[in-house]
Amino acid sequence: MLTLPVPASQLDDLYESLSGVLDCRAPQMAALHPLADPLAPSNATAAPLYREVQWRITRALAAGDWKPGEAIPSESRLAREFNVSIGTIRRAIDELVAGRILVRQQGRGTFVATHTEDRTLFYFFHIVGKDGSREFPVSELLAFRRERADANDETQLGIARGSRVARVRNLLKLAGKPVVLDDITVSTERFARIDETTFRDREGTIYGLYQARYGVNVVRINERLSAAHPPAEIATILGMRAHQPALRIRRVAYTYNDSPVEYRLSWINTADHEYLSDLWKTAAR
Repeated sequence: MLTLPVPASQLDDLYESLSGVLDCRAPQMAALHPLADPLAPSNATAAPLYREVQWRITRALAAGDWKPGEAIPSESRLAREFNVSIGTIRRAIDELVAGRILVRQQGRGTFVATHTEDRTLFYFFHIVGKDGSREFPVSELLAFRRERADANDETQLGIARGSRVARVRNLLKLAGKPVVLDDITVSTERFARIDETTFRDREGTIYGLYQARYGVNVVRINERLSAAHPPAEIATILGMRAHQPALRIRRVAYTYNDSPVEYRLSWINTADHEYLSDLWKTAAR
């Protein structure tokens, strides 16, 4: 278990000195670069057969052959289609289940994962109370605008500088108090016709919106953590004192084939909350 409590009393000493990277996918998925083509020249002699099957299933998911919430074919049918043993199919599916891309339901089959509130709370949202308690945050949209992509957008999202992006400022409250401020950036080419109303009136989570409306399934996130002093405007929104340090998180969210779809910069008031990442439990769910 990795716990990163950042009490306000200690953050001054950590200011701009704490830096880490947390890649939230199963360790098994990290063994091979996530969802990479095992038939590529660099992998041709190293990747076992089940990795090839894993990649082919993922390619089918990316192509939309099976939608979120839909069942994939049975293991025996996939074994016939791929001309491999059921054991190979099962190993490939095990990897995708461990990576939370597929979900097994006892007695029903294996399904494409959907972004429910429970999945978001335990897999993508890592802010907990100092006693370890979890609750689903209440979201409040503060701002929405469209503008040209800058150099950081080009780096984080792999899009051309000057292309159009949507920027969202979203506040998350826990126990009625503002705790997390997210500044979110997405490409309007990938998320066509996305607007303020779409965000404000969505049903469920932001990742659920991406999945249901745009067919974009977030399968992993990469986060970089540091301690920093938030700008005065953000400190005011979070109810923090002037010059009080906060936890800063830079996150890139990826869909299939390791394609970045969202960048967000988050500020967390750690007076009553901390960051918890339980990697083993995440992988095992």
